[in-house]
Amino acid sequence: MAMGPLLSMINLGLDLQGGVHVELQAIENGKPVTEQDMVQLVQVMRQRIDELGVSEPVIQRVGDKRLIVELAGLEDPEAAVKVIGKTAQLIFMKADGSVILTGEDLKDAQATIDPASQMPEINLDFNPQGARAFADATTELAAKYPKDDPRRRIAILLDGEVLTNPEVQEPILHGRARITGGYTDYQDAANIAALLRAGALPVSMEIIAKKVVGPTLGWDSLVKSKYAAIIGLLLLGIFMLLAYRVPGFISLFSLTIFALIVSGALVLLKATLTVPGIAGLLLSISMAVGSKIIIFERIKDELLNNKTLRASIESGFRRAFWTVFDANVTTLIAAAVLFYFGSGPIRGFAITLSIGIITSMFTAIALTLWLLRMAVQVNAFKKTSLFGVRRAEA
Repeated sequence: MAMGPLLSMINLGLDLQGGVHVELQAIENGKPVTEQDMVQLVQVMRQRIDELGVSEPVIQRVGDKRLIVELAGLEDPEAAVKVIGKTAQLIFMKADGSVILTGEDLKDAQATIDPASQMPEINLDFNPQGARAFADATTELAAKYPKDDPRRRIAILLDGEVLTNPEVQEPILHGRARITGGYTDYQDAANIAALLRAGALPVSMEIIAKKVVGPTLGWDSLVKSKYAAIIGLLLLGIFMLLAYRVPGFISLFSLTIFALIVSGALVLLKATLTVPGIAGLLLSISMAVGSKIIIFERIKDELLNNKTLRASIESGFRRAFWTVFDANVTTLIAAAVLFYFGSGPIRGFAITLSIGIITSMFTAIALTLWLLRMAVQVNAFKKTSLFGVRRAEA
């Protein structure tokens, strides 16, 4: 009953719910595009997208000068494209054209609503170098020119467009400034503030392709995976019950707990589920079942050696522990390598596989052992035939 709400809270990837695909090309404006420019470009782009609140975006380089950005589940893809493609170069300029400071001197930018005018504005906080430059400029202009003199103004330009051109009323010594006017609404101001926090792109970019991606292909995969999982789990349940009886029932119960924990972890981590991620989950489920089969077979071996039921469970778990532990740890190492060297869907696969493996170790070892210990305290479950052994009762 708890699975439905949990599954509805899991973020779905581009291949499962659709989104926007954007391809950008770096432009050489008089100087070649370097490897360092592209590395910095990826960093700035990721920071900008993080500001949009998109989970696990796909940002990958194609060749030396191209970048592909894929964002899943955005309600307004065009707004995202505008944020991705903007240059966001901020300049504070005197009336004589001299630049006081740039966006590099910016420490923080936050959009707010002016309580007096109820209009959106952006509050800027400069680093020490920027604060000194701004203090020097405002002190100079306030002392040099009378009020209402146009030379006493400081223009604030974003991407070459004048946002505001206020007059200096007094020296501003605390390193903070406000940009007012020029915003259609609060979200417009918030988007510009996000661009300013992320910084300017190291090279000029142009969008050479953009398209809205539908979820059809991935959705088909999700539906097929759902049916495959239901059929597979039914067959698995029948096999476990026929082969192991009471332990088989316990394993199905622990698999239910396994599914709840994994779903809850994906929600808490705000992970994005993709088709490769589903593959990782299915692989971890198969490993969870495999771990239980190893444990139950060891228990059957101990029962066939005429040990008591309780002693067989304890001994069987001890004998199976390191086999199960080693198999899961080596898979975790492989998942860590995939996460470190991979990107996008590969990382999604590694994350879901790792969550599944860790949960599997808990349910296969700790939870299953506890449930079996509880079961053998019930007289009705003390027949060895109920543990898949057809020899004499323990």
